Parts: sequence; C-alpha cells; structure tokens
Amino acid sequence: MAEPGRKGTTTGAMHRDGFVVAALVAWLGLIPVAAPSARAADSPANTLSDGDKKCLTCHASEGMTKNLGNGETLALRVHGEAFAKSVHAPLGCAICHAEINLDKHPGAQRKIETRRGYAVAMIEVCRTCHEDKFKLYEGSVHASLLRAGIPVAPVCTDCHSPHSIAPKAAGQPMKAVACRKCHETIFEAYAGSVHGLARGKSAESPAPLCAGCHRAHDVGAPSVGDRLRNTCIACHGGTIESHQSWLPNAERHLEVVSCPACHSPGAQRKVDLRLYDGVSRERMVEKKGVPQFEDRARSADKEGDGLDAIALRSLLKQFNVEGAERTTTLRGRLEVRTGVEAHQLSDKSRAVSNCDSCHREGADPFQSVTVSIVGADGRPLRHDAQKEVLNSAVSVESMRGFYAIGGTRIKLLDVLLVLALLSGILVPVGHMTVKWLFRRYLDQIAKQKSLENQTAEPARGGDTPGKQ
Repeated sequence: MAEPGRKGTTTGAMHRDGFVVAALVAWLGLIPVAAPSARAADSPANTLSDGDKKCLTCHASEGMTKNLGNGETLALRVHGEAFAKSVHAPLGCAICHAEINLDKHPGAQRKIETRRGYAVAMIEVCRTCHEDKFKLYEGSVHASLLRAGIPVAPVCTDCHSPHSIAPKAAGQPMKAVACRKCHETIFEAYAGSVHGLARGKSAESPAPLCAGCHRAHDVGAPSVGDRLRNTCIACHGGTIESHQSWLPNAERHLEVVSCPACHSPGAQRKVDLRLYDGVSRERMVEKKGVPQFEDRARSADKEGDGLDAIALRSLLKQFNVEGAERTTTLRGRLEVRTGVEAHQLSDKSRAVSNCDSCHREGADPFQSVTVSIVGADGRPLRHDAQKEVLNSAVSVESMRGFYAIGGTRIKLLDVLLVLALLSGILVPVGHMTVKWLFRRYLDQIAKQKSLENQTAEPARGGDTPGKQ
C-alpha cells in the first residue's frame, strides 16, 4: 500500500490522471481479492474493501520497510485498525496510490532518493482532494521555509499521518498534537500555562490548542500583525471593557502592549521598534531576494554593539530614499523576549497589574530594544538597538502612539513634549499681549499719518497766487 512505485518526484498531474480510473476500479470491485495472509500482524475492520484488505496482507506486517540505499529506511507498515477508523478509509488505498497495479505489485522497485524527498513529493497527492487547504498552506510560514530549502519544514504528512487521520482534531489529546515534534520547548511551556492545564484535564475543554491561536494550515509568524491579539479578544469577550475598569488608556495599551507582556508575569519584556510604511500604514516587508534590512542594519551598526540613535536615523534615511512618497517611521510595541515566554500564560489573577512595573525610570522592559521588519517569508527580522535610542530625538517619532508624557520617565521626551505644549499655549497668548501693549502706540501712529495726509492734500491741488 505504501510502496511508491516511482521516483520521489511525484507530480500532481500523475495522480490526477489516475484518480478517476482508480476510483472506478475501487467502486466496481475490480481489484482482485485474496484471502488474508497469516503475515498480517493487524486485523483490519470489516468495513474495509477487499482490495484494501489485500494491501494489508503485506503492509500490516510488523517491521515492513524499504531500504533507500543512502542509509535511510522508509517505513511501509500500515496499522489496519487505525486506517479503518480514519477519514481516508472510505476512499481506499488506490485513491492515493493510483499508480500501483496490484497484479504486478511490487514488481520492479523504483528508486526513492530520500525519505524527505518522498514526503515532499507526496503532498501533491494531498492537493488532489484538499486544494483549499493546500492554498492556505502555501501562504504559511511553513511553506515559506520549505521554499527556502529548509529540510525540516513541515509538509502535510508531518502533521497528518495519512493512514490514521481522525475525523476531527478539536478533541484530540495533548499528547497527539503534531506541533510538539518540532516545537518541544514551546509546547512544554504551553502545557504548564493556564490553557495547557485546562486542556490537560479534558480534551473537550474549550481551552485552545496550537491551531486555535496559530491556525492549522495558514500558520503565520505570531509576532506579525494583530491576528493573535484579535484571537485573544475573540475568546475573552469584554476584554476592553474589563481593562477599562482599572487601566487608564486601556485601548492604547491593548494596541501597543502584547497580551503575554502582562499575562506571562515571569517573562522578560522588551521594546520592539517596528518599521512602518507611512503611505500604506502597514508594517514594512522585506523584498524577496533582496536582504536590505539585514545589510543596512549591519552597515549602520558599524561597531556591532546595537544601533545607537545616529545609526538608527541613518537606517531610516536609507529606507526613505527609495521613493519620495514613502515615509518610513517607527512604532514601538512592548513584547516578551522569547516564544517560550509568550506561551507561559497564567491565570488572570496573576497578571501584571502594577503600573509601576513599566511606568518608572529605568523600568526593566525599556532595557532591551530591537528594531524589526517583516521578512520575505513572513517571519520578523530583528536587529538589536541600544536602549539609549529611546531617549533620543529619534524617539519622538518612534514612540508615536506608544509614549505617554511622564509615563516612562524618559526625561528628554518629557521636556520636548512639555515645551511643545507650552509653545502651543504661549504663542497665541504672547501675540495677544503684545498687540494689546502696543495698541495705543499703533493708534497714535495711525492718527499722525491721517493728519499728515490731510495737510498734504491742498498742496496736491496746484499752486494758487497769494497763497505762499
């Protein structure tokens, strides 16, 4: 059943050509039937077709494998009972393995270069039936990694065992979550979180698993965009209202402070200054094949110890010269420093609610600063910056929508903003005061000019005899 019978470069065209034929063959019962062999280690359910049972007479055998010649071994065993319970069981073996001819199988074995190459090639079979899901996957960070040549980037069969896919993943136990195979440390952090503990007690708990927040197929970088924030708010109804009852400027906080920054109380926090396109009002994205951000950041950070205020201004100028209409700006956001910390969410009773933890001079979250842009593959690219950039004139622009006067005790910004406020008040008041003080003087000048004009008018009428 699992014998590929072709090279590890399977194409969607090949399977589409054989799809209808294979379906008809299975439907009409034209596949030869053989009595079950004692070689079968598993006893498949009676719901399987005779043709599938014939496949399992060999492929249910313990330890059935194929040596690939490069030291790797491809497992060919299929657990009959698990397959009988899977969503693919009604389709049968021939739908996905349409190129196999049971009369000649196994026949001459075709070479498969690597297990990974075979797995990547076989995703075209998945596309045949799951085109909608495949399109979502192609826009994911996983697919971007695969296109970039990252060998461990997950494909369909890394998350879904093709021979034992359950009808729904929503009620699956935590131990069955495929994400943990690649994200073990993050999954352990999740398991100890308020979500993981609730899920661990019951698979029917409404607490989210990985796909509940990150989605199953169009997985995106979690620190890009507002998708995760919106997911939190969607599940935790009344979030804005509940924060407004005690938190000043609650909506502003929810925009510029990530949820884990307060709800992972043991996490270390940082300020991420994000590059934004002032025209599109969207976060800037790196161009494919043109690593501008990394090259420009390294060029500006000549000493390699993080961007200082001058280097940061230089970096912004390099992006602004690309077009007269584009204005690259910076927007600050308070985040946790690592993905592990982002998953260590606690019960709301333990959330950080002490304003002084951030709104004081020398607060810990402002000791670590990064500058970032969205990479071509959807993941953020970051470069370290010196914490002093938050005290520079550049910060007036970078902290827009993030900084509140007196809020972080950034004295230079406090002085600049106070002066801006005072100038806005004093300039019109000063203008009115000066005008009042000199009004009498101006009136006298006006009267004197009027008298002079009246005296000069007869002279302009011409010379008259006897009037000298």
